[in-house]
Amino acid sequence: MRKRLVVLVSGSGTNLQALLDACADPAYGAEVVAVGADRPDTKGVARAADRGIPTFVTAVRDFATRDDWDAALTGACAEHSPDLVVSAGFLKLVGPAFLERFGRRYVNTHNALLPAFPGIHGPRDALAYGVKVAGATLHFVDAGIDTGPIIAQVAVPVLDDDTEETLTERIKDAERRQLVEYVGRLVREGWTVEGRKVKISDDSR
Repeated sequence: MRKRLVVLVSGSGTNLQALLDACADPAYGAEVVAVGADRPDTKGVARAADRGIPTFVTAVRDFATRDDWDAALTGACAEHSPDLVVSAGFLKLVGPAFLERFGRRYVNTHNALLPAFPGIHGPRDALAYGVKVAGATLHFVDAGIDTGPIIAQVAVPVLDDDTEETLTERIKDAERRQLVEYVGRLVREGWTVEGRKVKISDDSR
């Protein structure tokens, strides 16, 4: 049985597309069973709809409180019984209800080498600091901002003539490859989390 993925997006869905392409191979071990977004008319949702994959939109502005939105997002994901929820460019912080339901099953990809440069401007902050190596991190999501246990990291050298745009694009390329590789490993091999250490292993569950 292939594991079930719900993927959350906010924009163009290039990370989602990489996962969809990987899932086309049955040996990958997973299928995307739904795609959710925090705003209507995203290209990511369109990519899913074009493949006949169920989609849903839960926009914060449509709810009276952030907790109401969090509960709605939790319910929308839960309807599809995911083994893993993947934040693939999803730009909203989930709340307690979501983490209670999907904690240690919700992964996020971030365009910096955490714990350095959390937040939404990883490549820009890395350039401003003058680091020589940037990269991407795949991690489980907790209640902090990019503070959850780290699953994998990939390094990307910073070139002397890099701009925010050029560095971002090179990080994205590495980030997509890492996301596909490690989501596949998680679903095929299983995982355990002890403190801050994530172990991927056939014997883990």
